[in-house]
Amino acid sequence: MSTMNFHLRLWKQKSAADKGEFIKIHATEIPSECSFLEMLDIVNNRLTREGKEPVSFASDCREGICGTCHMVINGVPQGPGRGAACQVYMRKFENGQTITVEPFRVGAFPIVKDLVVNRGAYDRIIRSGGFISEHTGGAPDASTSLIPKPVADAAMDAAACIGCGACAAACPNSSPMLFVGAKVTHLGLLPQGQAERKSRARNMVRTMQEEGFGNCSNYYACEAVCPANVPASVIAMLNREYIRGEVSQTVGAID
Repeated sequence: MSTMNFHLRLWKQKSAADKGEFIKIHATEIPSECSFLEMLDIVNNRLTREGKEPVSFASDCREGICGTCHMVINGVPQGPGRGAACQVYMRKFENGQTITVEPFRVGAFPIVKDLVVNRGAYDRIIRSGGFISEHTGGAPDASTSLIPKPVADAAMDAAACIGCGACAAACPNSSPMLFVGAKVTHLGLLPQGQAERKSRARNMVRTMQEEGFGNCSNYYACEAVCPANVPASVIAMLNREYIRGEVSQTVGAID
C-alpha cells in the first residue's frame, strides 16, 4: 500500500467564546487507502505521543449514514465528491497537497471545539414538526397501505437526508431549507404523515427562522454538496406546504 504526505491547515478553537486559528501540521506516511477521518486519527495519535493536544472532530458510524462528521475540507462542506467526510479517501488528493480543514461556518451551529459544532438547531426543527402521530403498527402492517411507486420513490429520495448540515454550511444565506424540505416532503407524501400536514411546514419554517437560519435564494449550493443527493425540488415542495399551512391557519382563524 502506497503512502502519501500532506500539509494540513487545521482549525483550532478551545470553545465558542475563544478566538480560533489555523495551525499547520505535517501529515506524513498516510496510507492512500485510508479515509479522511482515519487520516485525522493517525495525526491525533502522533500528536498525543508527542504530548500535544489532538484535534477534536466528531464521528460516529463512519459509513456516511449518521451525518456526524461535519467539517469543511478545502472550502467544501463534507469534502470533495458526493458523500460524507468519512467517505472521502486520501487518494482523492495529490501527494504533498495542502489541505485546509475547518468547522461549518453557520451562526446557528456554534463551535464546541476545533472542528466540532453543535447542530442541536436541527433537532429542534425536527421536534417542531418532523414527526407523525399516526400509529403505523409493525413491519407486517406496512403493506396494508398501498402507495403508488412514484410517490414511494420520491418519499424515499427525500428520506435519504442524514441531517448533516452541509446544506446550511454551503448556502450563502446559511439556509437549511434542503434539510427542512426533505423532512416535509418525506412525511407529506405518505398517508401516515397527513395528520400534521397542515401545520408541519409552518411550524418547522418558523423554528428554522427562530434559530437564526436564512432562507433559500436558489443558489443550489445545498444540492451540490448534499452527501445523500437530496434534490432541490424538495424546497419547492416545502414552499407549497408552507403556503398551504399559512392559508389554512388564516382561514381557520377567520372561521
